Parts: sequence; structure tokens; C-alpha cells
Amino acid sequence: MTTAFSSDGAQAIQRTLGTLATVSSTGVETLDEVYRIEETCTFILQNQLHKVALQFPDDLLVDSAAVAAKLEKSTGAKMYILGDTSYGSCCVDEVAAEHVGAEGIIHYGRACLSPTRRLPVMYVFGRRAVDLERCVDSFREHYPDTQSHVIILYDVLYSFIMGSLQHILESEYANVVMSQISADGTQCYSPRQTDKPHEEAQAETNPNQTDAQFVRKFGRQFALREGSSLEDYRIFYIGQEGVTLTNFMMTFNQCSFYTFDPETRAGRQESVNINKALMKRYYLIERAKDSKVVGILVGTLGVADYLSIIDHLKDLIRKAGKKSYVFVMGKLNVPKLANFLEIDIYVLVACPENSFLDCSEFYRPVVTPFEMEVACNKNREWTGEYVTSFRDLLPGACSHVEFPNPDPDADGDDTDVSLITGALRSSYWNNSESQDNLPGSSLVQRNPTLTVAQTNPAASFLASRSWQGLEQKLGETPVTKAVEGRRGIAIAYEEEGNS
Repeated sequence: MTTAFSSDGAQAIQRTLGTLATVSSTGVETLDEVYRIEETCTFILQNQLHKVALQFPDDLLVDSAAVAAKLEKSTGAKMYILGDTSYGSCCVDEVAAEHVGAEGIIHYGRACLSPTRRLPVMYVFGRRAVDLERCVDSFREHYPDTQSHVIILYDVLYSFIMGSLQHILESEYANVVMSQISADGTQCYSPRQTDKPHEEAQAETNPNQTDAQFVRKFGRQFALREGSSLEDYRIFYIGQEGVTLTNFMMTFNQCSFYTFDPETRAGRQESVNINKALMKRYYLIERAKDSKVVGILVGTLGVADYLSIIDHLKDLIRKAGKKSYVFVMGKLNVPKLANFLEIDIYVLVACPENSFLDCSEFYRPVVTPFEMEVACNKNREWTGEYVTSFRDLLPGACSHVEFPNPDPDADGDDTDVSLITGALRSSYWNNSESQDNLPGSSLVQRNPTLTVAQTNPAASFLASRSWQGLEQKLGETPVTKAVEGRRGIAIAYEEEGNS
């Protein structure tokens, strides 16, 4: 772990770089179809956009200049190509678009479909090659019973085959549920064989599904039969293994998953132990309970209500008797977070697909807003249900849980035993606003007769360190003439010799 924080540079000199696979550009004859040039021009003209930001992922940048030229020629609007994004490429980068004064955004490629609020957005997913016949055969092999209750989910890159897949399967399987893309307040286009916008395709529901109840998650929606629940269904997923699949499996952890990978043309039963993954997340919750200083990492500036969840977390952490600091540092890495040793744990505010950060190499663990709420809110119990979208935790949302009301007979001090250290820990639960009047929340009232003064957590940590950084010490050091200093680099000064 030491080399992750600092290095003498030898690794950078000796490291060998591999070449990336060459990405071929899309042919001129298929460019209009793949990138939906006609529909995009309609979107620009209808919204009267004069400056438009085109957001491409790295693997599609090879076509960006050709697409921008076609759109400028057809609409007369000025196009700006967004290359490197501030955070994940799946999220709409509204901040980068506003830097050039764009009035709208066209997002290409994979998308997490997180709702936005500032600018009008249109999604163009593109297409990836899929063997439809092999996909259908894989479905039939795994679900031989034609009465099986199955929900079909998919990566947005393969949404263009869903019309044909539904047409084939609904004649054989009466209880198959086809999910539809339903981005909030945006327009979505993919090269569908029906050649219709997704809004029109949504209206064409399965005639076998009557009196249905709708489930909306992560920009998708599907209908369940009346009287049935999600536990009664199994899920067939089309796409590669990755963050999208992980997000679905953690959220719908009560369902069994079978996946079909269009790249390898192979299907498999997902054998990932969800219970083991959930227990790993529960371990992080225990770490959050043990923490005293929490760092709130801003991992998105474009997802709707990200400011609301930051305020919600700050209030939640304060009521739990902890101190919080907010960090905005772009894309995260190990050295960045290692600069703040005062922080006990971080909570990442990001889109659902970027919330699961592998923190095994990080100096401090990184949790999701849901896990932090389980650690701080006594009314939210760990039941195995997992919430990956932070918008579901806000007041008025489907998974919001109110903070407990203060008990006038209690002294506000609650204790339990840490499952990690085995030590007795004290948790301060306060739902009142009395702390707001205290300077910097430095005074914490434990009971009506005793007030404990707490210094700033970060300042206390700094005072305990043997080296506290450069200090001016004005008036404490004598004035001397300048002398010649050491020569060389810190690892080996010249006068130190070869030994």
C-alpha cells in the first residue's frame, strides 16, 4: 500500500505500456442510422438550440468529428465535442457543457440514465452486434417451461433488438415481461428495427399483461401482473458483466439472474454469491458506525438532487454525533484520498452505477449514502434490501426513513458494541436543532446537567501528529544570512555520499 501513496519514480521509468485495440470508425453509409442523425436534427430544431454539446465515450470519439459536421450542416447550430468527462462517461456532463455555453446535450453510447435538471438531453445509445437467434435459443434452453415468470433486462447498447425479441417470445411465453427504457424528462433513441422513438414503443405493451403494476428503476420500467411480486420472477439479462449488471443484482437480490453475453454468444447462470456481497457491504456499515469524521465525496455534478442528498447526509451525520467534510476532487484515486488522514470513512455521492467503488486499495473505506444512513439512522434496519440510487433516500421518495424523534426521558447517549473492534462505542442521537447554534458544532450536550467541550476533530488529529507541516514561527527564530543549501534530490543529496 505504501507504493500507492508515494514512489521514487523507478516504476514509471521501468513500466511498459501496451497499445490499445484500434477502434475502427463507422462507415459513411451507416453513420446516419447508428447515430440517429435525422432524429437528432429534429431534437435540435424543435428545442431551438444554437449551441449543442456532443458527449462521446472514448470508444466512439473516432466518429465524433463526422457526426458533428453532419449535424452542423443540417441544423446550422454550433457543435462542441466533449471528450474526457468530469466523472463517469455514463453520466451526462452538464458542467462541461455549460463551460461552452451549450443549450442542450446529445449523449452517445452507454448511459446510466440518471435524471438531469439543467439542460435538455437526448440519448443516442448506438448499437452493438447481437446474434438474435442465439439469444432466443439461450433463453429457451434456460427456461424450458413456457409458463415461467421472467423479466428481461438489458444494457442500453442492445435496446434496438428488444422489439424483435419481444415479438418472438411473447407468442411462446405468456408471462415474459419486457422492460422499457424510460429516462426521466429526456428523449431516447436507439436503432430499433421498428424505427420508432422509444416513447412510441413504450405505448406498445404486451396484450397478455392486464391490470399490471409498474416498477421503475434506473431508467427502466416494467409491469408485473396484479397480485404478483418481484420475488415471483426470474431475470434474464442481455449484456456484458459490469457495473450495470452488478447494480441490478444488488437491487433485485431476491431474484435469480441468467445472463447472455452478445460478445461471446454464451449464456450462464450468475453464481455470484449475493449474500456474501451484502455481508461485505454490512462490514462497511460497521466501519461507518465506528467512524467519528466522515468525508462526503461529490462524485457527480449532473445527477438531479445531488445537492439535496449532500445536505441530507450532512444533517444525518450531524445528528449522529459525527463530523463531516465535503470533498470535490473529480475522478477518485488512491493518492488523492490518502492526503486526508483525519477522515475515518468516506461516503460517495454518485450515480447508481458509479457508487460501488472497490475500496480495497484505499487507505480509508468508501461507502454509499444508503450504507451511511443505515449506520446513522436507528430507524433504518438492515434487512438485506439494498438501495443504490441516492434519490430514493430523500424525503418523499420510496425508501425514505425518518430520523428518530428525541426521547425527552433519555440523555441522548446510546451505547453498543462494535462488531469489528469489540470495544464499547457511544452513539449520540439528536434530532433537535440545538447544535446549529453552537460554534462549529464543537459543543455536544450529553445530558441536561453536563456539557462536554469537544475540539475540532481535524484539529485534534493534527495536534497528535509528530509532523504538522511547515510552521512560520514568527519572532521565534533569529535572523541569519542566507547560506548555500543541499544539492540533489531528497532521496540522495550530494553531501550524503554513496553509503
